[in-house]
Amino acid sequence: MKKDSPLYVSSEIGRLKKVLLHRPGKEIERLTPALLERLLFEDIPFLDIAVKEHDEFANTLKKNGVEVYYLDEMVAEAINNPEIKDKFINQFLDEGKVCSEKNRYALKKYFSDLNNISLIRTMMDGIKKRDVAGLEIYSLKNMVERDYPFILDPMPNLYFTRDPFATIGTGITLNHMKTETRNRETIFAEYIFKYHPEFAEKDIPMFYNRYEKTSLEGGDELVLSKKVLAIGISQRTDPVSIEKVAKKIFSCKQTFDIILAFLIPAKRAFMHLDTVFTMVDYNKFTIHAEIEGPLRVFSLTAGVNNDVNIKEENATLEEILKYYLKLDDITLIRCAGGDPIDAGREQWNDGSNTLAIAPGEVIVYSRNYVTNNILSENGVKVHPIPSSELSRGRGGPRCMSMPLFREDI
Repeated sequence: MKKDSPLYVSSEIGRLKKVLLHRPGKEIERLTPALLERLLFEDIPFLDIAVKEHDEFANTLKKNGVEVYYLDEMVAEAINNPEIKDKFINQFLDEGKVCSEKNRYALKKYFSDLNNISLIRTMMDGIKKRDVAGLEIYSLKNMVERDYPFILDPMPNLYFTRDPFATIGTGITLNHMKTETRNRETIFAEYIFKYHPEFAEKDIPMFYNRYEKTSLEGGDELVLSKKVLAIGISQRTDPVSIEKVAKKIFSCKQTFDIILAFLIPAKRAFMHLDTVFTMVDYNKFTIHAEIEGPLRVFSLTAGVNNDVNIKEENATLEEILKYYLKLDDITLIRCAGGDPIDAGREQWNDGSNTLAIAPGEVIVYSRNYVTNNILSENGVKVHPIPSSELSRGRGGPRCMSMPLFREDI
């Protein structure tokens, strides 16, 4: 299945070889209290420290043999052809809802002085009206929105590269994000996989498309084994999207034959499945204790005529994981040991969100020291990274990384 493929992920814990990151940039400094809700933040990270923390994250990966790719560089390389670059700019303006021909002309003129990498970073940073000469002033839309500072919004969620797409087997889901604010992020992934030299000539299966009408986000997608996927039904992923993915994957030449759909509470602290559940070793998982009781799990398998069979599982989470992963025993490592105070605090700071770089070896936020100690006591090697500012975006090490290639386990 992985012969000559630039993508391969058949587990959550196989040794990580290639990963896509985004180093936080000026888009973080464009956050203001008035814009937090619109741009899906609850606080404003201090960029200087956030960058240093992110660099420590990248260095930890590199020291452990992981090749790190950066989102802005890959997009810049993907649009090297002038026709592709022009197409990309037009699409970016379309999806940014820049409809006025005068404004489009002014923005294209503004972009014309920028090389590819500067163009991509400028788009990510967001574009202030005052920086662009020749914008339309007296249209009704512009008069109504005259106090709004941006002609194109910043994209501060970009450092959570996990969500816009997900690598599954040798293919991807190119996701339709729940919110308009984040859906523009998936344009970057679309152009990488269509036009970047690393991927353009490869036959990469696409199990979901960003032009679908229902939402799917990468934080809800976990590859538990060559046979088993887990996808969260969450605040950000619709159940109908999971059925669409199932039909596509079951009809392709991939090894996966079952999808476990986890219904988790639709609230901010449990935004994605990977904020409450991650795999850290062959039979060890982090979990937030609050979801264990109410957790409902549905199994999806291939039916006839490209149909999907769906069954609600009547067993505990441990029993379900043992059965489908063919394991004799399971260890569920509860966030902060399930203590109501420590777990509440550390769950808010993504104590359950770990990035496995090899079986039994994970990157974690240093601030979640209670959970980290429990992981160590359970034989898991932890690599803590500083996180005072990165954590303000409500995402952990797994959220900040998109694995492109893992070794088999």
